[in-house]
Amino acid sequence: MAIKIRLARGGSKKRPFYRIVAADTRMARDGRFIEKLGTYNPLLPKDSEERVVMDLDRVKHWLGHGAQTTERVSRMLEAAGVVEKKERLSPQKMKPGKKAQERAEEKAAKAAAAAEATEQAKAAPAEEAPAEEASEEAAG
Repeated sequence: MAIKIRLARGGSKKRPFYRIVAADTRMARDGRFIEKLGTYNPLLPKDSEERVVMDLDRVKHWLGHGAQTTERVSRMLEAAGVVEKKERLSPQKMKPGKKAQERAEEKAAKAAAAAEATEQAKAAPAEEAPAEEASEEAAG
């Protein structure tokens, strides 16, 4: 029997509340579970102590018996210091797609052209000012 430590949703519509449970992988998400290990209330502020409440001894017990954790629960356990942190995404997956890269290059080119135009605009009046003074001196 494969055991997972996962979240089981409770609460009403648009008011989520989760139980952290050890359950057989074949059971439904909100269905039968073996043991309730804690709770997770995403509506509370992130710095609240009641946001995530777990019985860490029982979690360690189940991990010792070969239970696997879901992604979200493993992040909670990492924050609690029960499990060591691990890399999640490969660098290849974090790169933007081809179209997004093209848009970024176009945006960078436009920004460079705009910066060049402002530099030329600043340089042009400085060059014209001595020419105007010279013409005034010649006329005067």
